[in-house]
Amino acid sequence: MRVRHITVSIARPCEDVYEFLAEPANFERWASGLGNGLRRIGGKLWRAEGPDGGVTVRFSDRNAYGVLDHEVETPTGERILNPMRVVPNGSGSEVVFTVFQRPGVSDETFEADANWVSRDLQALKQLLE
Repeated sequence: MRVRHITVSIARPCEDVYEFLAEPANFERWASGLGNGLRRIGGKLWRAEGPDGGVTVRFSDRNAYGVLDHEVETPTGERILNPMRVVPNGSGSEVVFTVFQRPGVSDETFEADANWVSRDLQALKQLLE
């Protein structure tokens, strides 16, 4: 699959950025791609109203490696893995989000998805700096 790694530098310690991002409830504050109304529905499962209907989100467990992967299940049952990391960069952080061009997704839609993620990461930067 075609892939794009989208990054943003944040002038905050890696530990601070990770702690903010490791709390799923905070995603609604910057990740417009998840829609709105993000709420826990049990265990590791969360629910949000996305642009095309309700989505279920599973977030990775807290860990010592900066892994913030989450899987989104769309209204059609498609599961989309969203690899995400926060890594130290001197006294600041880099947030890296990987976008894959899934089978059947046009180049135009892939570019639009990547641009959407980039805007969301810029919103995260504004929020945390």
